[in-house]
Amino acid sequence: MAGDTPILREYRAVKAEHPDAIVLARLGDFYEMFGRDAEVASPILGVALTGRSFGAAGRVPMCGVPFHAATHHVRRLLGAGMRVVMWDQVGDADGGKLVRRDVTRVLSAGTAVDAELLADDAVLRCVAVVAGQGRAGVAALDASIGDLELMELAGGIDSSVLGEELLRLDAAELVVPESGAVSDSVLAGVPRAVLPDSLFDVTRADQRLLTFSGVANTHALGLDDVPLARSAAGAVLAYCERAHIVITPELLRIRVRRPGSTMRLDGATRRNLELLSPLGEGTSLHSTLDRTRTPMGSRLLRAWLQEPLIDATAIAHRAAGVQAVVRDQTARETLAAALRAVRDLERVVARCAQGSASPRDLAMVRDACAAVPHVREALANVVHAGAASDAVEQCVAPGAVIDRLAQMLVEDPPANSRDGGSIRDGADPELDTLLAAGAGARTYIAGLERSERERTGIRSLRVGYNRVFGYYIEVPNAQRGGVPDGYERKQTLVGAERYVTADLKEQESIVLHARERAVVREQELLREMASMVALHAAELERTARALSTLDALQSLAHVAADRGWVRPEVDDSEVIDIEAGRHPLVERALGPGRFVPNDCTLDAAERLVILTGPNMAGKSTYLRQVAIIVLLAQIGSFVPATRARIGVCDRIFTRIGAHDDLSGGMSTFMVEMAETALILRQATSRSLVILDEIGRGTSTYDGLSIAQSVVEHIHDSPNLGCRTLFATHFHELTTLAASLPRVRNARVEVVEEGGAVTFLHRIMPGGADRSYGIHVAKLAGVPASVLVRARGLLADLEQSRPLAGRTDGGAGQLWLDIAPPADHPVVSELAELDIDQLSPIAALNKLAELRERAAT
Repeated sequence: MAGDTPILREYRAVKAEHPDAIVLARLGDFYEMFGRDAEVASPILGVALTGRSFGAAGRVPMCGVPFHAATHHVRRLLGAGMRVVMWDQVGDADGGKLVRRDVTRVLSAGTAVDAELLADDAVLRCVAVVAGQGRAGVAALDASIGDLELMELAGGIDSSVLGEELLRLDAAELVVPESGAVSDSVLAGVPRAVLPDSLFDVTRADQRLLTFSGVANTHALGLDDVPLARSAAGAVLAYCERAHIVITPELLRIRVRRPGSTMRLDGATRRNLELLSPLGEGTSLHSTLDRTRTPMGSRLLRAWLQEPLIDATAIAHRAAGVQAVVRDQTARETLAAALRAVRDLERVVARCAQGSASPRDLAMVRDACAAVPHVREALANVVHAGAASDAVEQCVAPGAVIDRLAQMLVEDPPANSRDGGSIRDGADPELDTLLAAGAGARTYIAGLERSERERTGIRSLRVGYNRVFGYYIEVPNAQRGGVPDGYERKQTLVGAERYVTADLKEQESIVLHARERAVVREQELLREMASMVALHAAELERTARALSTLDALQSLAHVAADRGWVRPEVDDSEVIDIEAGRHPLVERALGPGRFVPNDCTLDAAERLVILTGPNMAGKSTYLRQVAIIVLLAQIGSFVPATRARIGVCDRIFTRIGAHDDLSGGMSTFMVEMAETALILRQATSRSLVILDEIGRGTSTYDGLSIAQSVVEHIHDSPNLGCRTLFATHFHELTTLAASLPRVRNARVEVVEEGGAVTFLHRIMPGGADRSYGIHVAKLAGVPASVLVRARGLLADLEQSRPLAGRTDGGAGQLWLDIAPPADHPVVSELAELDIDQLSPIAALNKLAELRERAAT
């Protein structure tokens, strides 16, 4: 941008430091954008693109937004993937000099932690990724609570493991090295910041970690065995420094996640089980379970759903906490009521440590601390409560914080500290003195109108105030002759004159200065209280985590009690035994008593179930409900069934539904095969595999061949043999139960009467021989003429039976009724050839002859 005016010189300097960001410059009551920034931002914000002449710089494109509406506009820029630099006025106007400005925040998708920009239930992490020696180092920072999670993963940048972890982390922004080692395919579509490789240097990273954590060496942090993760941590902390985010040692919590500590869930399984978002118009599993009373409890429940436990002891410990709250209705209701006062303690404490806490934030800390004794009291009589008992022990509110905040703050402070009104009367003598001085002057001014009317005899005299001229005495022109000596004209209006007196100016000065000084004093007191909270941040954050655990547990308990769920038996066996299981989302949508429950048994004798039945009969619902029940059991929840025994699964894989990936150049069938291949490569004998209609996206023979080979591979592979539900419309696959000992058949029961079909939604032993697709087409409204023609074609096809299950070629052998090809003369001659009687030269000559004949 050309030009050399003072404001443009300063702007260019800021832009040079942040070339990839939109710079919002505070000019008076507006935030302005210049040049290319204005051209990019104006269509996103829906504001007019204008221009202004800057002397020799010529006309510069500009757009602006009111400063009081900046939050709304910043949110829109962040939503469009932009980074935003807040270049604010930090000094007072001084004659003709430029107001001093400074960068106060650099906002991006992963660093926008302000309360106004971050939804209560949103988890937005800034994640740094670096690769080396076939491994990936990951550091995920949730700056809104100071949580830093480190991990190292085998397989490098392009591994599915990294992709699954980034999904679990809710990565809002990636931080990557400029060397390009992290390809664009990693979490495509998520904004990324490219930093110099030097910021990923492990030596510099270690120094930054020590500075932020306040410890003497990295050994004290337990990070010696994750050097790549330390490199990533150094980069993400440097990025937050650049964003002007304050993370104190008291706030920062560093955790190392070890491989295999919890279950990994791939993207397909998250989507198919509707963990966080519904596939259609319904609800997600998270929203179904979410009866939490605090935002942090809701976020923790979300995290539990994304990382089920795989240790039976840990699962039982959490489930015991849920069970204890389920059994005691009074404790459950009292706990829920007490938690309402806690609100979002962990984020509020972080804002105190970062210096951005409002008076209301401090009141939230006060109220949350005051609620802790009530929370503990609610569970005082609950015994054998597992995780709930542990959490209660961690609920300790610092007494000094409680006393100070209760002593200083009014019951309901204002949203900001600009106008005062946050501190109790009598809490601070200095503030009381300032307020009293101002109150006396205001009393004088309030009585001035009455006394001046009496003194001057001017009955229409009045005392007023405006922000430009301050206090004044207004006299109508018709009574101007009665104005006494000592009145000094200040402003002339059309029908009146405004005056001031020496006493009025003195009292005005007292009022205004007292108010200014009182507000300054209040802000000092608020900063002192925020600093006190920050000093106790580690203790308060520990209490916040315990409260969020109790909130998540009571949420699961409320759902279990209200819907008649049971505690499952979870052990280290390889058994899944569910009696009268139900799909929680479908049951909620249908209403009480309308869902048809079904059993499921998968054990050593029956590892793989081939499920057949009509379209629309409930096969996919059944598959999903089994997977959801297993997942719920492994997060420690009760499950929708009358009885359940779940042997811990190390993974849950689902291949359900049809969708393409046009942006990735993958057809529906290619997506299906890619997901199937991933399952066959990653599943183990302890996994649960859900496969729905494998092979339907291609020709019948190809699809049937692939489906059968997948079943045989899962059954026979020494590394698999996993618990599997396999739904299919290839009824020929039911013959496999006769030849594969751990395969059994199941079907969805249907009643057909007088040409009408009724789906009973009950899972029964045995295979189905029809799919009733034409009946489903009729339900969908396909024209009658099409249905009549379809029935005729179906009858012809069933008569010829191009695909049939036979047993005459061997028990359970699948038979494709295709006529064998006629023998080629070359093949016949080759079969009759006595190669033992041929010399090497003769054999080569004969081979050349046969090859030539075969080509003709």
